[in-house]
Amino acid sequence: MKQDGAKSRHDTDGRKRRPLVAIIGGGVSGAGVAYHLARSITDRPPAIVVFEPRRELGRGLAYDTTDPAHRINVPAARMSLLPDQPEDFLEWIGRHDAVADDPEAHRPDGSLFPRRHVFGTYIASALTPLVQSGIVRHRRAVVTAVCRDGALWEIFDSQGGQIFADFLVIATSHPAPSAPGALRTLEGHPRFVADSTVAGALDVVRPDDRLLIVGNGLTAADIVASLARTGHRAPIMSISRRGLRSKGHAPFPQDPFGEFEAAPAHSATALLRSVRQTIAQAKTAGLTWHAVIDQVRGHGHAIWQNLPIAERCRIVRHIRPYWDVHRFRIAPQVEDVLEQAIAEGRMEVLAASVGRVEREGEAIHVELQRRHALPLRKSYDAVVVTTGPAHGGILESQTWLAGLRDHSHLQLDPTGLGIACSLRAEAIAADGRPDPTLLISGPLARGTFGELMGLPQITEHAVFVAGELAAGVAAMSRRA
Repeated sequence: MKQDGAKSRHDTDGRKRRPLVAIIGGGVSGAGVAYHLARSITDRPPAIVVFEPRRELGRGLAYDTTDPAHRINVPAARMSLLPDQPEDFLEWIGRHDAVADDPEAHRPDGSLFPRRHVFGTYIASALTPLVQSGIVRHRRAVVTAVCRDGALWEIFDSQGGQIFADFLVIATSHPAPSAPGALRTLEGHPRFVADSTVAGALDVVRPDDRLLIVGNGLTAADIVASLARTGHRAPIMSISRRGLRSKGHAPFPQDPFGEFEAAPAHSATALLRSVRQTIAQAKTAGLTWHAVIDQVRGHGHAIWQNLPIAERCRIVRHIRPYWDVHRFRIAPQVEDVLEQAIAEGRMEVLAASVGRVEREGEAIHVELQRRHALPLRKSYDAVVVTTGPAHGGILESQTWLAGLRDHSHLQLDPTGLGIACSLRAEAIAADGRPDPTLLISGPLARGTFGELMGLPQITEHAVFVAGELAAGVAAMSRRA
């Protein structure tokens, strides 16, 4: 593909050229935009090209895993590509008997937590007919550069391709974790895993390796479950600065509880106070904190919009760690593995950070700086970093993103959570003006939209971005 989308507004036979929409990133955020855009315009739809090096669209980093220990973190009944049909995934599972070989997917309360790969297959199956028909074109390549060329976006890729797009959607995945500086001395160590999301990264950890996990969220939980499945039996220490770990699901089904939209908080302190008061009310009503957090999540966009930038930043700095462990709950099967490891004394969770690190052959000696206690010196055979995405480094994570920043097309959101964009998902340039031809889809837009990490919110945002694109395509067609 040397050129797909000409600079001319007309094809060579004089007909008007269809607008071209390029989407960089084919995970749920990007594939969802392509899917809903294709469905929303049936009369001469735009050309849609999705850049995604993986074999299928829709899997992305999260759902491309084939590890049987990796499961979706919310019940299947709440996972869907179609926000107006929340049980679409559950119904798809039934039609395809997709968990027939996985009896552990079924929970005693009737809920279903299939492996993450199954959800990836569901999304991919929705995109496949669009790709086969040519409505959506899957470009299996990595984007290497993006330049502004007049009114168009010129995109180069690793396969030597070059296209000119009228609209560009950035729907890339999170940047890789950023290892604490003290661990840099371990670079080159055969059992230092700086990015556990890379396929096969855990293969270097042997069954009898004493393991330090730096970070204590969902990824850390997945690692413990994966290693347990492959026979790891040595001690595991999992650390985070506050010693928090992801919570499990509610002990019984509950509807969201509380009201956070009618009188929205205008400060981080007021919001925290309101959440705590509502949790106390929920307890009186016989409910758990889960119902309140679910309501906060559901009202997340409205809550976020009413907070000044300074208060959003305070939440990111001080409250976000507590929000994350309550908001992002581990699958019951994974929780069972963690609880068993802790009960048997094979795993310890500690509030600590990495201090001094020394190598002695392949042995790793680490000084753990504990909260409210003296430092603790421990020795390990392997270290895995799971500190979460380095959101603040997103614009340095890929060359083409850095290029767009250097040419003033992109800037970091003030909260440090992603890329600055308007309430119409338009990227905000360095001069403060939004660009209606450059849109941000998915978690990279959450600095503006708030709660955009859960699958329901991601698919809702994909529908929204697709709607913005459809309006832009229609306006362009009228002008041509």
